Amino acid sequence: MQKANIDGKVWTFGKDVDTDLIIAARYLNTSVPEELAKHVMEDADPEFVGKMKAGDIIVAGENFGCGSSREHAPIALKAAGVAAIIAPTFARIFYRNAFNMGLPIFELEQSAEITEGDTISVDMNAGTITNKTTSKSYEFTPIPPFMQELIDAGGLMNFAQNEIEGK
Repeated sequence: MQKANIDGKVWTFGKDVDTDLIIAARYLNTSVPEELAKHVMEDADPEFVGKMKAGDIIVAGENFGCGSSREHAPIALKAAGVAAIIAPTFARIFYRNAFNMGLPIFELEQSAEITEGDTISVDMNAGTITNKTTSKSYEFTPIPPFMQELIDAGGLMNFAQNEIEGK
């Protein structure tokens, strides 16, 4: 496993953030990640892409990624530079799509305790999130090793290619 820690500034969103809010349907005339990235979370916060920096982390309420099953949502988030998403629960299809695209997501029941602007560190191997702003730590169930391999490879397609090439 390559990358064990993710450190970043927090941007918060509420519960039931659906895939249409992550990337509006009007932008789905392309699959180009860089084009999708320009419009991430635009309907929730029109300034989001301009404010965030690569490596930042989204912390949201329950049921993140609900709605349609399109893969554009995790692709757009990853292409925009979102390093990870933390929420109490994720829609199951989004959960799987995120790992398939190489976007790390973490289920944390106490996500509401983390506020926008905080800086946090996620230790994927230990299963801990440390809020560097408040010095509070949280435990989550670590990602299973195979799922971490998907993240490390940058997604399912890269993982499969590496397997084929014997890497």
